[in-house]
Amino acid sequence: MHHVDDVVMYGSFGLCKIMAIEKRDFTGEEQEYYILNHINSDKNIFYVPTNNEAALSKIHPICSRSEVDELISHMNSEGLIWIDNDIKRKEEYSRILKGADRHEVIRLVKTLYLRRKELAKNGKKLRSADENYLNLAENMLFEEFAFALNIDRSEVVDYIEKHIA
Repeated sequence: MHHVDDVVMYGSFGLCKIMAIEKRDFTGEEQEYYILNHINSDKNIFYVPTNNEAALSKIHPICSRSEVDELISHMNSEGLIWIDNDIKRKEEYSRILKGADRHEVIRLVKTLYLRRKELAKNGKKLRSADENYLNLAENMLFEEFAFALNIDRSEVVDYIEKHIA
């Protein structure tokens, strides 16, 4: 059970604050909803039914500072998840982003970052879909890390580089 004023990760949408828990009638039947506001945009409001397990599974507590440090310490040991087949790769990367498992998101960022670096050596670029997945994954991860570490998002990469095992 979450509470008003809790800050949570909401799927791939990012950090949200629970502004209220209220009954609303959107479908002809009154239900209780968590009303989430994205912390960086008052325009992004999400209504999550409190009795819908699929919707609730997208709400995750924020990492603590020690959990962030633990995740960073294992980044080098995380394996890569490159898939040559474009369609299967898109399906897997979408699944990872929807699931929001931090270890898998880290593997995704690491895979695409290294792939981009490898392609750049040959004067090539990541496909635009892969670049989009990388940006989404970095935004999810870095936004949460910045919040947990109480630093600006622009400082996250430096923090990771200084603390990587």
